[in-house]
Amino acid sequence: MSMPTTAARARITSPFGYRTTAAEVAAGRDLSGLNVIVTGAASGIGVETALALAGAGAQVVMAVRDQIAAGAIAGPANSRIGAARMRVGKLDLSDRRSIASFAAAELERGEPVHVLINNAGVMACPLMHTADGFEMQFGTNHLGHFLLTAMLGPLLETAAAERGKPSRVVSLSSIGHRRSPIVWDDIQYETRAYDKWESYGQAKTANALFAVGLSARQRDHGIVANAVMPGGIMTPLQRHLPKEEMIAFGWIDENGVANERMKTPQQGAATSVWAAIGPELEGVGGLYLEDCQEALAWTKEQPWSGVMAHAIDPEAAERLWRVSEDLVGFEFT
Repeated sequence: MSMPTTAARARITSPFGYRTTAAEVAAGRDLSGLNVIVTGAASGIGVETALALAGAGAQVVMAVRDQIAAGAIAGPANSRIGAARMRVGKLDLSDRRSIASFAAAELERGEPVHVLINNAGVMACPLMHTADGFEMQFGTNHLGHFLLTAMLGPLLETAAAERGKPSRVVSLSSIGHRRSPIVWDDIQYETRAYDKWESYGQAKTANALFAVGLSARQRDHGIVANAVMPGGIMTPLQRHLPKEEMIAFGWIDENGVANERMKTPQQGAATSVWAAIGPELEGVGGLYLEDCQEALAWTKEQPWSGVMAHAIDPEAAERLWRVSEDLVGFEFT
């Protein structure tokens, strides 16, 4: 099922914008009864996404590698809220065994999943490989989340059936997708020279295409997905970047002070929260969102915003889906 084009419908917008915070998006909403999983919720915008949703009443699973760090966030948050709304689960997206273990634990609990926010990621790392031999950025950012979503599929479907409205998957992409489409003949950098930013771009393109493919294939099963560009934020995502490179990009000055264009983590989490609960997106999937709006097409005049055609191409999304199933050895049923 293909999504309608922007020519066939109005662009989806919201009252929120560039400087809106996650808490402002969730303000006034009663999310009681909503079960949410947020990957990478131990730092950065993942933390703020989880806190905003739990603060509005949702039950939130922080799916993380660092359980101690996540626990140090969840404990005080639950105390402030006055209810145990946040819990921690062990998840390493670079290891199929960890993904399977996390999914099995959630399936055993049997709680429906109304929203899955695929937030975790790695950026611009040296050439590395996952436990399963995949190039790290594509393997973690895309394949790890692809497998996780597929394994949690029954809980997403159950949630949709019980509520009578589609469950939502939020796939964190980036303007970095402009750096590369999917390079089909060498996704894993087996023969071409490795470039950390090209690799990141390919992975972020994959994250956007995943939302297109998931919505097309699973809408009839009650699951829709949208991709999110959170904006420029200084978080642990930059752990692999030397200070000199960030200065050269203009992200920070020589004293380490962030450029005023940068968002705070609270602002960076806003579009993820809107994608998760925004009424404007009820039943809508396959879109690329930024600043709490449906993104416009990328242009040379505005190179740091918008979405390029290769990241929302339905044919590329279907091809990526088939490739991903083959690579992880698991089909979304």
